Amino acid sequence: MLADLLPPGVVGVEAFGASAAAPLLGDEAAAVVRAVPARRAEYAAVRACARDALELLGAGRPAVPSAPDRSPVWPAGVVGALTHCDGYRAAAVARADAWVGVGIDAEPLAPLPAGVADLVMSHDERAAHAAGPWPERLVFSAKESVYKVWSPVVGTWLGFEDVRVEVGDGTFTAHLDRPGLGVDVLHGRWATGRGLLVTALALPR
Repeated sequence: MLADLLPPGVVGVEAFGASAAAPLLGDEAAAVVRAVPARRAEYAAVRACARDALELLGAGRPAVPSAPDRSPVWPAGVVGALTHCDGYRAAAVARADAWVGVGIDAEPLAPLPAGVADLVMSHDERAAHAAGPWPERLVFSAKESVYKVWSPVVGTWLGFEDVRVEVGDGTFTAHLDRPGLGVDVLHGRWATGRGLLVTALALPR
């Protein structure tokens, strides 16, 4: 599913089902030293996806530890993103000399919890959803993918209200209301399947 959403030059790896046992390398373990076993297993499993993706990119199989804000720390010359939810894990990576950043997000294909739509969607986004057939979580997921491109580059918070999302048939357009990335518009893709909603985008140089 993920591979169909990413442009050429961006490598994606995904895994479905229960988290398979996977080792933690280097400083990775520090992020989950106090975590419950299920959280530790999920963390290790998504790092396994990251290493598979990095190997396909030709960047070896290094550790992917966590920064203080819990974002992944990629090897020099690589940009990427991770995502996971119940029954799904994925990683996407690309060469930093060709891509500014990559963002991916996975969500269960289910309505947002009560009250959350009003926090993450503008009036216009809620009206568009009411008139369209796309999943309610799509705007939330698209904004999460945008943030994963924004944060490593700009290093500041980007609120849900700072991004306006327009949804198309398998595509979305994100309009940024804050400067920082050097562009005002990002283009992504989305898909559903196996009870999941996945969004992805990549910003070229």
